[in-house]
Amino acid sequence: MLSVRELTKTFGGLPALQDVTVEFRPGEVHALMGENGAGKSTLMKILAGLQPADGGAIALRGKTVRFASPHDALAQGIAMVHQELMPVPDLDVAENLLLGLEPVNALGWVDRAELHREAAEWLRKLDCDLDTRQPMRRLSVAQGQVVEIAKALARQTDVLLLDEPTAALSDHEVAALFKAIDVLRRRGVAIVYTTHKMDEVFRLADRVTVLRDGRLVRTAAAAELTPDALITHMVGRELAQVFPPVVGEPGDVVLEVAGLTREPAYRNISFTLRRGEVLGLAGLMGAGRTEIAEALFGLRPAHAGEIRLHGRPVRIASPNDALAAGIGMVTEDRKGLGILPAMSVRSNLTLSSLERFAGLAGLDAAREARTADEQIRAFAIKTSGREQPIGQLSGGNQQKVLLARTLLTSPDLVILDEPTRGIDIGAKAEIYALIGRLAAQGKAVLLISSELPEVLSLTHRLLVLRQGELTAELDPRRATQEEILRHAIPR
Repeated sequence: MLSVRELTKTFGGLPALQDVTVEFRPGEVHALMGENGAGKSTLMKILAGLQPADGGAIALRGKTVRFASPHDALAQGIAMVHQELMPVPDLDVAENLLLGLEPVNALGWVDRAELHREAAEWLRKLDCDLDTRQPMRRLSVAQGQVVEIAKALARQTDVLLLDEPTAALSDHEVAALFKAIDVLRRRGVAIVYTTHKMDEVFRLADRVTVLRDGRLVRTAAAAELTPDALITHMVGRELAQVFPPVVGEPGDVVLEVAGLTREPAYRNISFTLRRGEVLGLAGLMGAGRTEIAEALFGLRPAHAGEIRLHGRPVRIASPNDALAAGIGMVTEDRKGLGILPAMSVRSNLTLSSLERFAGLAGLDAAREARTADEQIRAFAIKTSGREQPIGQLSGGNQQKVLLARTLLTSPDLVILDEPTRGIDIGAKAEIYALIGRLAAQGKAVLLISSELPEVLSLTHRLLVLRQGELTAELDPRRATQEEILRHAIPR
């Protein structure tokens, strides 16, 4: 259906793709795997018409093609569903699904009855029974993705590109999405699927292509691979121990939270966190985990309750208050609340600690540059240099910049909200090791993660939230994933 031959692409002097050759077949799910910065997103964007290739050729149905824009690729049968969905939130489901394809009556007006009939028919092809009259803003992420897939089908798509489609989904929503993908496969659509989740690869993929540092490493049938072999292909080495052992005994209390409440997100939240301790916070999406973290960092302060640091009550009304109190946070919303994409790696690294570089005549640019270079080396950030715009870096390298920025403020309490979301297994292993080092240094770490193996393997204690309430405190050494879910799932 679609093939690329010797495709190349360079950004800022760094090769993103080097002579990549791969083909995608109808009725097949083809997983595209690799570490962040391996070239997966670049290849997807070229296929979707978002970026031009510097060299090589693309063939669609056996004929060489060039895509001048996403509209051009879509017109030729290639659609992409992005990790960050881009609906028109105040339009309804049918209006979004058939945007630009609206049926009209004899007078040239949109035929609304036919619009909703057609939209419902496209959704039924994916075994989905959504109310086409409800606004898009009311849909869950998974429902929004199904609408995006149906939108692609309505445009007679032959190739569907899915970029990390389950990154923000619950298990139930993932199952619904997989069902839709199976329907598309049976209809003969060629599906290109990028993910960092091994279980998804071996559940869905017919074939797997691995990229590393912009080069093709291997294409093979999924049945010929094992998770360990796939990891070795991706990172170029074996990761014998992804999760480091949890060591050390927690010390004095750093954080005390009593009766923290912000309705309707959470209520009556009380817990303590000690020096050298990694405290896990688990729960389903919407349980209130992120909202509690945001209250501790001053992004959305609680309406009631008390926060004490080192035994003293503190009022945290803004991130400035949090930073001054010795609290650092890495947000789950890397693109929306974390990075400033048009600014340099240097500026993003030093943004929260500029007072460290104050000189007699203003900012000491030379000292700031030296510090940025030190952090780039310390965190193994793949970049062409400190002045490269951070928006050009892979997700994993952007995450490393945010971690470095947070730690430059020398916090006593570090809040990590979904620190490994959307990054590869190699970068995850580096972040896991960093969490262990932070605890060993005496930092108090609050770890929020939807990945249950992470919170079970990395923490000293584990709190479980359900619909804004704390329902359990568990010992990760004895708890199971099933036990966590029993406390997390609404009854």
